Amino acid sequence: MTPQQYCQDKAASSGSSFYYSFRFLPEDRRDAITALYAFCREVDDVVDECHDENVARAKLAWWRGEVEKLYHGQPEHPVMLALKPHAAALDLPQNLLEEIVDGMQMDLDFARYDRFQDLLLYCHRVAGVVGQLAAQIFGYQDRQTLKYAHELGIAFQLTNIIRDVGEDARRGRIYLPVEELQRFNVPASDLMHYKESPEFAALMSFQIERAREYYRRAWELLPAVDRKSQRPGLLMAAIYRATLEEIQLDGPAKVLNQRLSLTPVRKLWLAWRTWTLGYKA
Repeated sequence: MTPQQYCQDKAASSGSSFYYSFRFLPEDRRDAITALYAFCREVDDVVDECHDENVARAKLAWWRGEVEKLYHGQPEHPVMLALKPHAAALDLPQNLLEEIVDGMQMDLDFARYDRFQDLLLYCHRVAGVVGQLAAQIFGYQDRQTLKYAHELGIAFQLTNIIRDVGEDARRGRIYLPVEELQRFNVPASDLMHYKESPEFAALMSFQIERAREYYRRAWELLPAVDRKSQRPGLLMAAIYRATLEEIQLDGPAKVLNQRLSLTPVRKLWLAWRTWTLGYKA
């Protein structure tokens, strides 16, 4: 198996919405974004799959070493070998890859976030900078496109947090800010015991509206000159926003006991429609 095949398998097996947007890209850029996505999956899996915190920290330290070798040596992992030619050709900043690893470590350092501003740092590291790297891979003419990509990454992460509330609670993690739980009179114990309530539904509707605002803000920041080159990100936005709307329609409190996901056919249809007809803000 070549490094690129390894990355392709990693992306395809995840069933992620990201995979559907890659399929419309030219081969070289598709290979680059697939390698970046595989890197994100690898470091995320360290935290999700390692039950020993010391082992997880050691593995993340190893990945930091791989990032260093990517730019100043010869990496060992197939994901980094696949990413290496693109990191140089597309001028992908080393510090952004390092920030992704820093974001994953925050899952080891924090199980709760007091304020939304604290959560925003986490979202910046695990998603905002990924958006910027993706925008670099897709290509842009106006540097404001990087601001769009960052805000879109935040929107994606907020959507993930909403969708995965129940799943995260089963892992002992609550990403919803403590001050917002208190504002809506939702005890953390309700989440840990998967208790649906009108108060929790109101809290999640508030979270959904904030995520919508980030999608709107991202679209407003995207310069017209780069809308064509950034279509892969807009395909993802169409899929993620559809998921968000389905959660609201289904009943936002239900995220505690079920994880809503669009079917592969619908994801592919949304991706094709957006690629062909454009993104609807």
